[in-house]
Amino acid sequence: MWRGCSRLLLQGRSLPAWLPRPPLVAGGSGPVGPGWGRTYAPPAERKRFYQNVSISQGEGGFEINLDHRKLKTPQAKLFTVPSEALAIAVATEWDAQKDTIKFYTMHLTTLCNTALDNPTQRNKMQLIRAAVKFLETDTVCYRVEEPAALAELQNNEWDPIVAWAEKRYNVAIGSSTSILGPNIPAGTKETFISHLASYNMWALQGIEYVITQLKSLILSMALIDRHITVEKAVLLSRLEEEYQIQRWGNVEWAHDYDMCELRARTAAGTLFVHLCSESSTVKHKLLQD
Repeated sequence: MWRGCSRLLLQGRSLPAWLPRPPLVAGGSGPVGPGWGRTYAPPAERKRFYQNVSISQGEGGFEINLDHRKLKTPQAKLFTVPSEALAIAVATEWDAQKDTIKFYTMHLTTLCNTALDNPTQRNKMQLIRAAVKFLETDTVCYRVEEPAALAELQNNEWDPIVAWAEKRYNVAIGSSTSILGPNIPAGTKETFISHLASYNMWALQGIEYVITQLKSLILSMALIDRHITVEKAVLLSRLEEEYQIQRWGNVEWAHDYDMCELRARTAAGTLFVHLCSESSTVKHKLLQD
């Protein structure tokens, strides 16, 4: 899971559209819209100003060192993460930067900033309810009646995922062709609330981030539970678009770019959830050029 997610998240690239931040502040300039799961928006590129990246253990957790200076968040808090594995993953993002630091490719750093600064000031239950609310508009629960070929494709690809979730969590979900969507039972929502409550605040930030990428709580939980891969989850979340591409053709580079970007963000969020839930430590590493 870690290797697959790491490979995918390093593939993603975005066009920069943000103002730069001071050099020792980890990427992130302010909370952004729902499509990004209310995480910080990465700032623009800037010239790399450090040679070596390392991690060290402090009183509050594991810290990231750029040469001999401590990394900080956009709100000037010490950048401290709860597990050594996550610290190594974040340090790898910084170490992978070349002559230019491309903050918009550093999804794990951005997620850590969001968890540390909590720019929207939400508590655990607010995060959980925001995630569960996606059930009401979940991608895999909205079906079409026409064209018949797309309706059949949705049934063939999405029904097994819905059936898996219903069995896995012992709930009723269903699907609907109505514009109002399916009627999700209150008991189903409560079950998901109870399940998500077992995650810590950091992991919940990652879960919400994945959900906003896939527009689906069901696909996100199937991915985090390792029932499906990142590639499969992204494909299922884009099923109608992929159907249209097969029918009308691909826009050269644009669709592939979007797919790569979505895979990278989804992989990063999934990896973040697992690393934030990691209880064991890994061997300390010093990352150098």
